[in-house]
Amino acid sequence: MAMGGKRKRNQDSDGEEDSSKRKIKTETKEPFRPSMIKNKEKRSEVHAKLKHQKKLEKRAKSKARDAAVKRAIELGEELPEKKVPRTIENTREVDETVCKPDDEELFAGNDADEFSSILNRQNNPKILITTCRFNSTRAPAFISELLQIIPNAHYFKRGTYELKKIVEYANKKDFTSIVVVHTNRREPNALLIIGLPDGPTAHFKLTNLVLRKDIKNHGTPTSHRPELVLNNFTTRLGHRVGRMIQSLFPQDPEFKGRRVVTFHNQRDFVFFRHHRYIFEKKEIKKIESKGKKDEDGESEKVPDHKTIARLQECGPRFTLKLVSLQHGTFDTKGGEYEWVHKPEMDTSRRRFFL
Repeated sequence: MAMGGKRKRNQDSDGEEDSSKRKIKTETKEPFRPSMIKNKEKRSEVHAKLKHQKKLEKRAKSKARDAAVKRAIELGEELPEKKVPRTIENTREVDETVCKPDDEELFAGNDADEFSSILNRQNNPKILITTCRFNSTRAPAFISELLQIIPNAHYFKRGTYELKKIVEYANKKDFTSIVVVHTNRREPNALLIIGLPDGPTAHFKLTNLVLRKDIKNHGTPTSHRPELVLNNFTTRLGHRVGRMIQSLFPQDPEFKGRRVVTFHNQRDFVFFRHHRYIFEKKEIKKIESKGKKDEDGESEKVPDHKTIARLQECGPRFTLKLVSLQHGTFDTKGGEYEWVHKPEMDTSRRRFFL
């Protein structure tokens, strides 16, 4: 009898352990996902249903939001708060070097930096463009398009000259900047911009180059001095790089040429675009005029016009990524660097330097 009772108690304890294990399994059970279905046809069918259901829910929310806005406008109430989507840009890490509009130290530094004489229109920019020693087939085509973009730019063949000799020659000829196009495997892959006579020197990685002939319905630029647009250069480093790019172009654009050159910084990638623009009046609908009437005595309908801007890309287009910013002119051995990009800096997707 004693042995039977002990066996029964062991069975009861085993049953309690099994039930507790089942509870833990049910508590830690993963939510259902279509990827958990092994049958491919069934999996794709369930996924399509879930996708359609999410689309309907999104549409219903959009209709409810539009109805709430319309009702608020009719009743004269305050509009409901518009939700701002979370993006990598608006959730970036806090940076102490972001420029502020009331930063007096920043504006005082602008009047004393290396680019102030050009940006204050005391000197006109004069650019020397050259290549690396081993040139490629696409680099001359890219340089010929750069010569059309940058006014008062001159191309000099590199030959076997060292870059320091070219800097000395450019200083004697009163050039204000040097642009060196580097190539690798017959493809331009880097830009070196050297400010003269005292620097600084910026090294950019060049990617995603598309020449004018490869752009569909491209336009042909005129010889007018272009307008320059710089976007999102918000930090101290970005402000300095932006002023360096700005010093390549004259500060008196010819607006009748309707040319615009854009350097847009997003997540430390600088996107270059070159466009022509035009403003057109487009008829959208006809509205009844209050004063005029037609032969039948009805109010005459007058066309309502809307001014739109049309763009035509001239090319080329490419992307720049800052690798380093060096004090003074080009010097690989004894030069001091203001900023150098290192792999350990890329630990966070929300950390930007420009």
